[in-house]
Amino acid sequence: MKAVVLTAYGDVDKLELREVPDPKVAAGQIKVRMAGASINPVDWKQRSGAIAKYMPLDLPATLGRDASGEVVEVGSGVTAFKVGDRVLGRVMGGYAELVVAAVEDWAKVPAKLDLVDAGALPLVALTGAQLVEETVNVSKGDLVLVTGATGSVGRAAVFAAKARGAKVYAGVRGKHKPEAAKLGADFVVALDDDREIADIPQLDAIADTVGGDTVQKLYGKVKPGGTVGGVVGEPAGAKERGLIARGMLTHSDPKRLAELAQAVADGKLIIPIAKRFPLAQAGEAQKFAEAGAGGKVVLTG
Repeated sequence: MKAVVLTAYGDVDKLELREVPDPKVAAGQIKVRMAGASINPVDWKQRSGAIAKYMPLDLPATLGRDASGEVVEVGSGVTAFKVGDRVLGRVMGGYAELVVAAVEDWAKVPAKLDLVDAGALPLVALTGAQLVEETVNVSKGDLVLVTGATGSVGRAAVFAAKARGAKVYAGVRGKHKPEAAKLGADFVVALDDDREIADIPQLDAIADTVGGDTVQKLYGKVKPGGTVGGVVGEPAGAKERGLIARGMLTHSDPKRLAELAQAVADGKLIIPIAKRFPLAQAGEAQKFAEAGAGGKVVLTG
């Protein structure tokens, strides 16, 4: 099969399309012919070596944390899927024609959902939902602010928080307020406008998808004992302000992934697709995404 291989840490010139052996299927796994695989920030951070200390790679390595496609082989003991099923999953090595992962990493793709674009969903949808439902543990009636609300993870977080019955502030840059107004949040606030930040009432929690200075300048808006959860690690300085600070690691959850995929198919959760690239152009796709694509970038099989 063909796969995009990272030969060394560095720029996109270290990504090469190569012929590699087909992956083998073990018990409890399925093999999927990739239709779509998305670019995520973790991909270019791994490629560059920026997170090598925390997430080292055994080079050469194939990147890609999610994929969609059709099942072509099932391992022994697998009953949840059969050959021909359309699936999406949170995986390792998505930049390849064939992807193998444990059965619990996959969910079925709803009939109304485009199979290629389904590959954009697993990591961002699960991350946004788990940030709200597990890390922050939002409850009905809570007043919650989601930073980076128009990003893919932020959109999933807003959706999950509203589903929990929270009152949601969608926090974005001022230029993104019109788009944020379409998300179904109760309020929209420009986080690059100190006057708008000053008008935010006391919050029960922040679900942070951005990190850095953006979230830190909001700590004073969270009530004592409130929670700040972050997708890029435990929010720095929050504990010192008397807040509960929690980082997260996304994990596979096939039931929740299926629900989120159905929400996308039904138009209740919108994760925009900015552009599709063929697998051979993975380097160009990473460049495009890293520059700020304004939506998901998808590799096609």
